[in-house]
Amino acid sequence: MQVSDAIRTKRAVRLFSDQPVPEDVITAILDAGRRSQSSKNTQPWQFILVRERAMLEALSKAGDYAQHLAGAQFAIVLVGAKDTWWNAFDLGQASSYFQLAAWEHGVGSCIAAFHRPEQARAALGIPAEMTVCALSFGYPSPDFVPAKMGGRRPLEEVVRRERW
Repeated sequence: MQVSDAIRTKRAVRLFSDQPVPEDVITAILDAGRRSQSSKNTQPWQFILVRERAMLEALSKAGDYAQHLAGAQFAIVLVGAKDTWWNAFDLGQASSYFQLAAWEHGVGSCIAAFHRPEQARAALGIPAEMTVCALSFGYPSPDFVPAKMGGRRPLEEVVRRERW
């Protein structure tokens, strides 16, 4: 799959099948995130691979819209330092690489924000001074209906050239 095709066709998948994701595909996804760019190559992250069903269910309760974690084949929890915009930006870079690599293998994904991050940190043993977010992964369910193509504002509405 070409990168441009992955970007154009990628949709948030919140409904997953029961089909297991092979270990080599999980490893390829993890490796893609590890290879993402970061500010000054600091690589300010740690990633936690979560496959245990009970933990996925517990994590799904740490966010108001994170229920998709409970049905995922696995999740990747991204952990970084709090209160620095560049670390948040770097986690976003890794998140994008994870999701595009997954899509290349036919694996869907969705971002999960933790509205109660203390619950997620406690469940996973993450220190309180760290920030956390997650991504759910799995093959899309046969019942999954992707959002219509498009759905984005036209380029002319979002891009300014040279100045505001």
